Formats: sequence, C-alpha cells, structure tokens
Amino acid sequence: MNAAKPSVRRPARLNLQPYLQKILTARVYDVAVETELELARNLSQRLDNRIYLKREDSQPVFSFKLRGAYNKMVHLPPKQIARGVICASAGNHAQGVALAAKRLQCKAVVVMPETTPQLKIDAVLALEAEVVLHGASFSEAHAHALHLEKKRGLCFVHPFDDPDVIAGQGTIAMEILRQHQGPLDAVFVAIGGGGLAAGVAAYIKAVRPEIKVIGVQMQDSDAMHRSLLAGKRVRLKEVGLFSDGTAVKQVGRETFRLCRQLLDDVVLVGTDAVCAAIKDVFQDTRSILEPAGALALAGLKQYLDTHPDKNGDYVAVTCGANMNFDRLRFVAERADVGEEREALFAVTIPERRGAFRTFCRAVGPRNVTEFNYRIAGPEQAHIFVGLGTRARGESRRIASEFEKLGYPTLDITADELAKEHIRHLVGGRSQLTEHELLYRFEFPERPGALMDFLAAMDPSWNISLFHYRNQGADYGRVLIGIQVPPGERAAFRHSITALGYPFADESGNPLYRLFLK
Repeated sequence: MNAAKPSVRRPARLNLQPYLQKILTARVYDVAVETELELARNLSQRLDNRIYLKREDSQPVFSFKLRGAYNKMVHLPPKQIARGVICASAGNHAQGVALAAKRLQCKAVVVMPETTPQLKIDAVLALEAEVVLHGASFSEAHAHALHLEKKRGLCFVHPFDDPDVIAGQGTIAMEILRQHQGPLDAVFVAIGGGGLAAGVAAYIKAVRPEIKVIGVQMQDSDAMHRSLLAGKRVRLKEVGLFSDGTAVKQVGRETFRLCRQLLDDVVLVGTDAVCAAIKDVFQDTRSILEPAGALALAGLKQYLDTHPDKNGDYVAVTCGANMNFDRLRFVAERADVGEEREALFAVTIPERRGAFRTFCRAVGPRNVTEFNYRIAGPEQAHIFVGLGTRARGESRRIASEFEKLGYPTLDITADELAKEHIRHLVGGRSQLTEHELLYRFEFPERPGALMDFLAAMDPSWNISLFHYRNQGADYGRVLIGIQVPPGERAAFRHSITALGYPFADESGNPLYRLFLK
C-alpha cells in the first residue's frame, strides 16, 4: 500500500458547502439509476469484513460516466444545447455524452482514436451520436476535438475536470450514505483523471468526515499519486494500457485541488491484482467488470492486507463493465497469480540420469499448472514450473523447500517477463546471439498493428529473438532480442525511444540467462 499524502503543507481547508449543494441538486436521474449497494458475501467471508460493491456497472451504459456528462449538459444554456456538444473519448465517457445528448435531443460529436475497437464505436453509434475517428492516440483525438469545438461552435464536455461533472459523480456517494446509514470504515474509488474520487470525497467529507475515502490507481498510471506526493500536478510520459479507463497522463486542476485536500490515501495495484478482483466480482455477482471497474476492489483487498481488520464495513465502487470479451483469456490466466493461487519458479537441477524424476517427487502432491523442461547442457538443466497455491506468501516457502533439497530456485511469481513471454519460450537457446539485448514493448492493438510496429523498427540492428502473443486485449506485448554492438548502444537507445512505445530493458533479467541466452 502506498500512502499518497503529500509531504508539502496543504492549503487552507476547503469550504465544501458549494460542492455539497451542487451534488444535492445535481440532475442525473433522468438518465441514471440509483444502483444497488450489494454485499459481496463470498468475498466478505474470505476477508473477515463486510465488503459492499456499489454497482455502477449496472447503469444503462454500464458505467458511472453518464452521471457527470448529463449533469454538465443539462446545466448548459439552451442556445448552447441547440448548437450541440463534443467530447473526446474511446470508452465510457463517450457513451455517457451520447446518451445524455439523446435524452436532451441535442447533437453530440464524439472524437475517438482510429485505434478504438469497433465494439465501442458501435455502442456510441447506437445512441445516435456522430463518431469522428482521428489519430492513433487519445491525445491526438482530444486535440482534434478541441479544434472541432471552435470550428463548429460546439461545447466541449470534459470527462473529469469540471465542477458539474464532479458533482454528478458525487451523487454516487449520496446514494452510498443513504443506503448504508451505519458505521462505515472506508470507500474505495478508482482514479484516472480524478472526477469520481473528487465527487465522492467532497460529499462524504462534507457529511460523514470520519469515513475514509481512498483512491486506487494502477502502478503504471499513477498520475494522481505522483501529483499528491509532489504537491503539484505531474504529467506522466507514458501510461499503462491494461486499465484503459484510468490511463490518464495528467489529472485535472480542479480534481487535484479537491483530492489533495480530501483523500485519505491512495493505493497502487498491479495488473494481476485487478484480474483477481474481476474474478472476485464474477464469483459473487456473475457480472464481469472491465479493469477500471475492478480497480477499487483490488485496492480494497490490498489495503486490508496491510491494515488487517475484522468485522469492518468497506465499500468499493465498481465503476464500469465495458469489457472486451476477448480480453477474458488474459484475465483468467493472470487472476490466479494475482490472488496468489499460482506460483511460478525457475529451478536448476543436475543433468544426470534420474534427476528429473527426483525433482518431480519433490514437487509432491501440489497441483502443477505448468511445467517446461528441456535439456540444456552436460552439467545442469533449468525447469520452468507453475504450482497451485492456497495462501499468500506460499511461493516463498516452496522456493525455500526446493533450496533445502539442493535445487537453486528463483521465485518468479511477480516477474512480468516470466508471465508474459518466458513461459512460452523455454528452451529457446542459441549459439548465435552475440551482442544481444532483450526488450519488452507495448503497443495499441488493432488490425495490422504488429506489422506497423515491425516496420517502425530501425533495420540497422538484427532481430535475434521475437515473441508476440495476441491476448485479445486492446494492446499488444512483444519481446525482442536485438543484436547491437557495444559502440552502437547509445544510438540504439535513442532509436527505440523515438518509437514512442512503452518499453523495458530485460537484458539483465536472470530468467534471460537461464532459459534463452
């Protein structure tokens, strides 16, 4: 768990009366429904606390975003409504604006990146909005939307940095406190740009200040967390693509002002933890959340790991369910690791007759989820093995047991290279890998994306290893080995930085030396 309270002195305490009034008078129920505050019975029993899910995934557009969008638009002057509205979004905000516009009988233009999945485009078109596809990223779509705003006289509806949008999202907190009038320890909310967190915190701190409001962000999209620590808004160079609904490079001015004053904490979680939370919600509700929708629950679980409590009352806002179905195979694969129900190991055994069988006996009755072995040399062999686990921290105990039996062991359960690539490449050694470097890349997934990525690579250096696996997600992951002479490495680094894709240097990863080099 990561505390996000800034080290700098906070400004004078906020007067929350204006926001309280805005939230109490917000107009959202023309389009939104009061969603259920549902007890997650299975999860509550596992965590020894009462865990409630605020089911914003059950809204007409399967997300909370319509609250803020409609509240903003319904307060626009009639002349502006007559001209129409515009927004930039590839997801939930787009649907919220489109539905609000349909209700208000006004024109809506939604600018989306050209990389947007057809599922999301069709959802907006079904609500009778005009869709404009522009650019390869959200930033390019956003800039084009601002251009069209001026050119066509439209009103830009911001996804989070607007008082009326914030107030609309704050009605969620109003419902929570009406639905749960007893003691409540904390409410957890996902943070992208900060509109949901700001609205929920403003209402709760005005009415029930003893209740903690805790934001949750992805480790690779933590703009609010970094901004709170710095005491000013920080702009990220890159954001992770898994939780696309919260992948925001810079939070809003107004949302930062409110969150800086009102949030009690911010928790950072990883991809595996979010996948585990998606599975948790499915087991209790039979509903499937998108990654951003499960973010709050992942943070709640992590918070309770570091702040043990029993018999408490906690709420997680499940804020969205616009999930690409093909993504589920990735979620299913990573959920057990996120819940620490699977552990991964790299084990070295002596290369002699009977050694493989002896190691298998050491594994014992444990459930084997994956087992990769290939003869590698006259002295030693390396095994990639996945084992089912029942408790957190069990992987460390298993690794220790293997070590005591004389098997050098790496616990690689948390290693991204292992989970994404190595498990599919074990045994891929070569004697022709002089001057090889190993890098991981991410890029937006769309038809032809892999070929576009390869075409963008500088041909000056030889590709000596390549692994790509389509996970059905909105982004692709590639592992590349490239042969770069020592004197050309500065130029190589400059070249891959210029590509504009997130990357990680894995050349020093011990798994590379064990299985591939």
